[in-house]
Amino acid sequence: MNMKKIWRRALLIPVLSLAAFLPAAVALAQHGGYGGWGMGPGMMGNWWGFGWSGGIFMIVFWVVVVLALILLIKWLVQSSGRNKTVDGGSDQALEILRERYARGEIDKEEFEVKKKDLTK
Repeated sequence: MNMKKIWRRALLIPVLSLAAFLPAAVALAQHGGYGGWGMGPGMMGNWWGFGWSGGIFMIVFWVVVVLALILLIKWLVQSSGRNKTVDGGSDQALEILRERYARGEIDKEEFEVKKKDLTK
């Protein structure tokens, strides 16, 4: 999977969410709010006990969302197969070396030297 596909997948959900909720938000704003319930002391004031702490919860929420997106993108990049470990490559190289020895392309002495180099 190439990087274009990874970025396309990572950006698809937020873009579709914005496209889905933006018309509803605009319609509510033009209608006059949420059924005439404007912002007042009962909304974020002392009535419900949120006050300024509501802003803190909103900041924490968005920090969690951003971190989740970063971890998702990191996972997608790692699962794309671009970051191969040395051990996986070494096993594959050793298998190729064995095949070359079995076909007679290299002799036993050369096989042992190269095998020793690969298993260091």
